[in-house]
Amino acid sequence: MPGALLSSLPLPDWPTEPATPEALPGAAGLLLPHDGEPVADVRERPDRWALLALASEARRRGVPTLAWGTGAALAGRVLGTRVWPGSPAGEWAGAPRGAVVHAWEGELPLHWTHGALTAWAGPTLPPERKAAFLAALDEASPRLPATPLEAVGGEAALRPLLADFYARARVDELLGPIFAAHVTDWDAHLERVTAFWVTMLGGGPAWRGNLNHVHAGLGIRGAHLERWLALFGEAARAHLPPEATDLLLTRAGAMGARLGNRPRPGRVG
Repeated sequence: MPGALLSSLPLPDWPTEPATPEALPGAAGLLLPHDGEPVADVRERPDRWALLALASEARRRGVPTLAWGTGAALAGRVLGTRVWPGSPAGEWAGAPRGAVVHAWEGELPLHWTHGALTAWAGPTLPPERKAAFLAALDEASPRLPATPLEAVGGEAALRPLLADFYARARVDELLGPIFAAHVTDWDAHLERVTAFWVTMLGGGPAWRGNLNHVHAGLGIRGAHLERWLALFGEAARAHLPPEATDLLLTRAGAMGARLGNRPRPGRVG
């Protein structure tokens, strides 16, 4: 089974690790067990909102998920279906649009699947459902990265690469004087640049700004961009495998092309 099996609750009989957003990209699967906590009304419950967000991200990434009891109700809510109170599990979700219902409890779905998600509405998961889920994980094909950021190894891979690049750029005869004139706080600068790349590689809105505005007024010419790309390529090849390097340098080349637009006053990036 590749990666870790994550769970929103400790489960002594399962080989799991805590479910966190950071662990989700490489996870083998996600468990949403019955916890008896609210699903339909989570006002004033930031912990429940966080769990809903985690389940939604797992669905977006196609992470195999097994949910039961209130976990199944939560999964149903993520898929946009109505949640009712009063079941043996506390709350019960209707069948989401596009779901395959395998068993019913009266008019409500007891066992249903939707893509990579398997739900059992009862508070106790039958052993055969556990066995089937684990067997499917063992047979699953590796998932493709959900974003270019994930494909290059995430923020953890970017940070040493960017630190290496700027170490090269600061001593470069052509680029060094520009950085020396415009960057006074290198820690803050590296945080901004890391946030920029996280955003550019599909990792969410960590950075908000205008690329041309940030770099304008610095006297950047074609020779500077060529040197920037050369040093960036050296750093990327030193820290990333070939496919990830190619992906990152393609994005860097596109960014360099954008910097040829009209300048406005700003700070170096």
